[in-house]
Amino acid sequence: MKGVILGIVPKTHLVDLSHEVAPQNVRQAAFVLLAAYPFFPAHTVHLVVVDPGVGSARRAIALRTPAGAFVGPDNGVFSYVMACEPAEALVALTEPRYHLPCVSHTFHGRDVFAPAAAHLAAGVHIVDLGPAVSDPVTLPLPRLEVAATGVVGQVLHVDHFGNVITSIGRLLWGDDELLLEPAFGKARGRVQDAKCRIVAVNARVEVAGQEIVGVRRAYAQVEPGEMLVLIGSSGYLEIAVREGSAARALGVRPGDEVVLRF
Repeated sequence: MKGVILGIVPKTHLVDLSHEVAPQNVRQAAFVLLAAYPFFPAHTVHLVVVDPGVGSARRAIALRTPAGAFVGPDNGVFSYVMACEPAEALVALTEPRYHLPCVSHTFHGRDVFAPAAAHLAAGVHIVDLGPAVSDPVTLPLPRLEVAATGVVGQVLHVDHFGNVITSIGRLLWGDDELLLEPAFGKARGRVQDAKCRIVAVNARVEVAGQEIVGVRRAYAQVEPGEMLVLIGSSGYLEIAVREGSAARALGVRPGDEVVLRF
């Protein structure tokens, strides 16, 4: 894929975001992309290939937003981006001029997505890549239900360290309070968009039959091996074990319920 891109735009700056997404795990890829894309320049082309449907009838697509362009399979991998960014253009990659001459049935990353991304980086307009798409495949948005006494969310992601990242966010620190500005789906008119303030020391998190009291600012505020709740670098409520694995200790998986009580 890199060879194809460099053959089309030799001076392109290539950045490997991650090669650690579990095979076929589209939802994990969607979260990794969500956490990273805001920190790249707005002219970036994000090429994402987690593609269990390669060779099937699933479409190949390119998306243009104010935050950058995105190229990959139409399998929901851009769901969280589309929940946060307005789509300026969304097209199917059907124009053969922007594919390799021979397209395999098993490696569209090399033969379809990489050439399309390279041509976008070279200045080709997105509408030249193929016809408009009005019905992209989207994943269900992560659970996030805000009530007067708390927030119900779910385990969204488990990172390399075993930290349990939840859908409860985004959260910002005040002095001793947390301000919750619900993420996911504001552009789609969800009703749980009211902001709320949470006293961090009094907050209680319930997960896997355990209750953890208080939200900390950093891992170092507890002893090694101790479990804690904190706000991760992307603004989501996170459950961790200092120098250990919260996912292993709790036995949780993506989709499991997490409750934040005020």
